[in-house]
Order: sequence, then C-alpha cells, then structure tokens
Amino acid sequence: MPQLLNEKARIVANEKVGPRLHLMRLESPQIASSVKPGQFVHMKVPAAESHVLRRPFSVYASDVDRGAVEILYQEVGSLTRIMPSIAEGDVEMIGPVGNTWAGPERFKEGSCTRALVVGGGVGAAPLFMLTEQLIGAGCATDVVLGAQTKDALVTLGRYTQLLGSEPAVATDDGSYGHAGFCTALVEERLREGSLADGGAYDYLAVCGPEPLMRIVASIAADAGVPCQVSMEKRMACGVGACLSCVVDTTSGKKRSCVDGPIFDANEVVW
Repeated sequence: MPQLLNEKARIVANEKVGPRLHLMRLESPQIASSVKPGQFVHMKVPAAESHVLRRPFSVYASDVDRGAVEILYQEVGSLTRIMPSIAEGDVEMIGPVGNTWAGPERFKEGSCTRALVVGGGVGAAPLFMLTEQLIGAGCATDVVLGAQTKDALVTLGRYTQLLGSEPAVATDDGSYGHAGFCTALVEERLREGSLADGGAYDYLAVCGPEPLMRIVASIAADAGVPCQVSMEKRMACGVGACLSCVVDTTSGKKRSCVDGPIFDANEVVW
C-alpha cells in the first residue's frame, strides 16, 4: 500500500464542462508530485456536514510544476449535487490512494509497442495520465471514447491535443462519431487495427460503467490481448478497513480501494 498523505488542498477552479459534468482544479503539491495513473483521492467535501465520510475521486490530470491536480466529476447523488456550488477554498484530501495502471512498467523495455485505451463517460478521466505515460514511453497508443451525447465528450479536446489527432468516438444517440456503443469500435480496432502495419495490441486498459468494462474485457480475452479494468466502487473508509468496496475475484474478495482499483480483467468475477 502506498504512503498516504493527508493534505489540505485549495480549490482554485470548479467549472461546469458538460451536462452534470464538472472539472475541479485543486492546489495540492504533495499529492500532485506523488500521484500515479489510475490512483484517486479521498475528499472531505466542504459544505456537506451531513456527509461524515469522505468520497473518492479519480485524478484526471496532475501538474507537478504548479502543484495541482484535476478531478472530473458527475452529479449523481446528493453529495455531488452539492459540489458545483462550492467556491474557492480549502478541502481535506487523503491520497494518492490505490494501485496504478500497469502501463509500460508491466513490460520489459520496448516490448509494449501498441496499446488501446477505452474510456466510457467520466471513465475517460482516470485513463488520461496513463495515456500520457504510454506515449511518453514510446508505445503507439490508440484511444476509444464513448459517451451518451456529443456534449458529454468533455475529455475529447484534451485527448486530441495529446494524441495529435482525434480519437475514435462513439455516442449513444449518434450526435457525434459512431452511432451506438463504443464496444463496436473496440472490436474494430482489435480486429483490423489503425496503424499502417496492422500490428497487434500488447495491452488494453478500460474504465467506465461496469457493463462496458465487462464487454470490453470479453472482447480483449477473445483477441488474446492483456486487459486491465478500473473497478470503482462505493467506498466508506478508503483505506481498506471497512470492506465496503469489495470486488469478487478468482482469488476471493478483494478491496477496490487498496487492492485496486486496477485489476487484471481475467481476475474479476463479473
């Protein structure tokens, strides 16, 4: 388990970026300098005194030079519906929590030549730092993004800038890109590839709604591609003590907060 920091961070921006979607930027120098792709922070949300427990939020991006981290969150429950009203101020955070995407560290030097990253909805955010890492390691990386509507594709611009071209996109309502689920694009990429040489993928990472991850994991298994998933569960303590975020695996029950949230897809009992 990585060393946890308890840091008082300052919210410097909290803006709406899409339908029920918001981007929060926090000055958090210690966490910014230590967080790795796939990890999250456990936040004590201000203006929510009735919510005693902290809440987990995946880290979207980290700016070490400025000592800042960003989280992308969606209004879902009573707590996240409060968050857009929070002005600039201090917030307590524990982090970085959890393990990380394996990425290029999983392979011997030079053996990860091609990767596929699949993000559904806000699940695209926890994959962004991984994509930066893969590209930085010289691994040719393709990205597939899925969302309900065009307006919900709030990570598209940043991924396009990072990749130098627009990733493959699907929207449920057909308002942008492929009409339908992004799983069709995943099948297409694994079957045909998007590089000129049609090389096979060495690695696939997916984050999003659990049904999406289950389907993508099955597609990857059929194609013989190693796959990792981010099993984001409801959490109470965030440090492995309460057992409220267990994931059923082939090795028994594991805790998403400390044994995960990243798991090998073939380990998860769906």
